[in-house]
Amino acid sequence: MSFFGFGQSAELELVLSDAESRRRVEHKTEEGKKEKYFLFYDGETVSGRVVLTLKNPNKRLEHQGIKVEFIGQIELYYDRGNHHEFVSLVKDLARPGEFTQSQTFDFEFTHVEKPYESYTGQNVKLRYFLRATVSRRLNDVVKEMDIVVHTLSTYPELNSSIKMEVGIEDCLHIEFEYNKSKYHLKDVIVGKIYFLLVRIKIKHMEIDIIKRETTGTGPNVYHENDTIAKYEIMDGAPVRGESIPIRLFLAGYELTPTMRDINKKFSVRYYLNLVLIDEEERRYFKQQEVVLWRKGDIVRKSMSHQAAIASQRFEGTSSHGEAKPPGQPAENNGRQ
Repeated sequence: MSFFGFGQSAELELVLSDAESRRRVEHKTEEGKKEKYFLFYDGETVSGRVVLTLKNPNKRLEHQGIKVEFIGQIELYYDRGNHHEFVSLVKDLARPGEFTQSQTFDFEFTHVEKPYESYTGQNVKLRYFLRATVSRRLNDVVKEMDIVVHTLSTYPELNSSIKMEVGIEDCLHIEFEYNKSKYHLKDVIVGKIYFLLVRIKIKHMEIDIIKRETTGTGPNVYHENDTIAKYEIMDGAPVRGESIPIRLFLAGYELTPTMRDINKKFSVRYYLNLVLIDEEERRYFKQQEVVLWRKGDIVRKSMSHQAAIASQRFEGTSSHGEAKPPGQPAENNGRQ
């Protein structure tokens, strides 16, 4: 920032106007670490100040203008050169000129649309951030600050159960039922498994929660399957007519809402995978998609008035993937 030791150099700092009262949440970084960020919702105002501090008080700082931006972007890891921006707001804070002392600039982005949830995955990252820039001839002074956005949903009362039969002719016939097809992130999956016909020796049975991340389009589509949880249902041989209850608590796992075709760049879907293993280590499985969503009514008690209005607006629209009833679930049935 100073050229060969001569001239002025400066530092930038971004401070939110409600930093002391705003809630912070943990969010996973690209490196897999968890860090805390300020939490925002769709429709909330983002305001604060940019603090410009001159390092050498006796020298002037020439600049070509100062601006602050609010940006929402998607970055695909296999295409790192291209950042796909879906939100881009700019406010000019100062015209070209010079400074002889440190300055503070206030900014406000009113009722900002934040349509998607922040997400860091295997092949893609969706992030929101503020960026302050002092434009200079040789090198700009830039400061960025990430925030996290959560999307809130409320589903209608109609939330049908999932009931399916799976089997191998004359060998195995089971029926399983889950109480709902859509679950909020702190929900409990309740279900039952009925054994109608058992002629093979089953020694182990489990339910897996699988997250499937799909990125790209056309020939450049990448699928990443990640097993979030394994839940053992049974250890030992079942008999005909036996019924096994399922109770799986979601609150203990790292889950995000279901995300469908986000900005035509990526999707995140969740599946319940029922796995049976016989004594010869053969695996039989049945996969069923479920929709996960972030419940809004508990959070709303501590939310600002702006966020509550935005949440109500979100609930009334069907433009977001989370608020739509799911299509026909993908099913996989077979042996490995």
